[in-house]
Amino acid sequence: MASPRRTIHTTCCIAGGGPAGMMLGYILGRAGVDVVVLEKHADFLRDFRGDTLHPSTLEVMHELGLLDALLKLPHQEVPRISGTFEGRTFVAADFSRLPTRCKFIALMPQWDFLNFLVAQSAPFSNIRVLMQHQAVGLLQEHSRVYGLTANSPGGTVDIHADLVVAADGRHSTVRELSGLSVEDLGAPIDVLWMRISRKADDTGQGLGHIHGGRLVVLINRGEYFQCGLVIAKGGAEQIRAGGLPALQQTLSAIVPMLRDRVGELDDWDKVKLLSVQVNRLRQWYQPGLLSIGDAAHAMSPMGGVGINLAIQDAVAAANLLAAPLRERAVTERVLDNFQHRREWAVRLTQQAQVVGQARIFQGLAGGATTLKLPLALRWIPTGLLPRILGRAIGMGVRPEHVNRAIFVSSDTRPA
Repeated sequence: MASPRRTIHTTCCIAGGGPAGMMLGYILGRAGVDVVVLEKHADFLRDFRGDTLHPSTLEVMHELGLLDALLKLPHQEVPRISGTFEGRTFVAADFSRLPTRCKFIALMPQWDFLNFLVAQSAPFSNIRVLMQHQAVGLLQEHSRVYGLTANSPGGTVDIHADLVVAADGRHSTVRELSGLSVEDLGAPIDVLWMRISRKADDTGQGLGHIHGGRLVVLINRGEYFQCGLVIAKGGAEQIRAGGLPALQQTLSAIVPMLRDRVGELDDWDKVKLLSVQVNRLRQWYQPGLLSIGDAAHAMSPMGGVGINLAIQDAVAAANLLAAPLRERAVTERVLDNFQHRREWAVRLTQQAQVVGQARIFQGLAGGATTLKLPLALRWIPTGLLPRILGRAIGMGVRPEHVNRAIFVSSDTRPA
């Protein structure tokens, strides 16, 4: 017998329990708004997610009073991004002089970060995080969204809300259901992600390694490296056709210290494809619905800025929406103000990514193997560019700050 259809009433329903959705839900909840966050999976354990917490995000955590507790979780601190180009070491970005409390990127598995936010939300009865709840439909009347329908282990659930927020990523179901128009900016690359064991005495662990016109990204995960091979857009099938030994040989040539471990890649199931997208919505909202994070603007992995832009969106949205949501008075003007505030920062960041991809990876088009390092990067060790890039990557175009005024009468967070 089918389970009876349930109905939940809330003020704000957020589809997607990723960084944007969980951060927005947590801040709104602390501001006294009744919030429901839906996550379609049973847990957050998924490999090869955006696991870099940049100084701008760590500053937000400080402003929320959560930084010290967060940094007690296992993580690696990266004060500068370095790499090798044909055997020569260079520093690409330096965070050590940023005007922030944390002058480093924290490498932390995204599932740990999200579980942390769920735990911090637990004391608030007005924040409900519903796992295994997948948005499958929008509730609409007279062209206004008034909620959504979700599938759950207990059956279908109708969630009525003053505002629905699409925070369900670059393949957003809610965005697709809304019919909002997407502008595709294009990307010439994809990334093959792999896990390769790490030794305690490994040296030369720069983030980026360029050799023979190919690029490998290494992210130190403690016991293993998260290893990404940048390939031409759509080139995954050609690489698969070449066989695993050819892939192993390519990795060994680019990062010689991995030569004795590439044999761990003995099954294509251990190689995951990230299809890179750079796009954004032309309009991020409609009556009763707002898109944030990757659901509003998918980013290239260049600089690892996607997760941090998503969190900046969440902070800006909470600052602008807390009072209108408490007053049950969210208008299109409020939603437009949010897009106006965040869109230009997104546009500038995406434009930088598009230009950077075109210049660096132009040789990968059509299956070629050449990769050109921009002239500026060749004088990075003696120039100011590491500091400039450190600020651009670490803080972003328009870093957002938590407006504590939204908590004045409602923040009951335990000391």
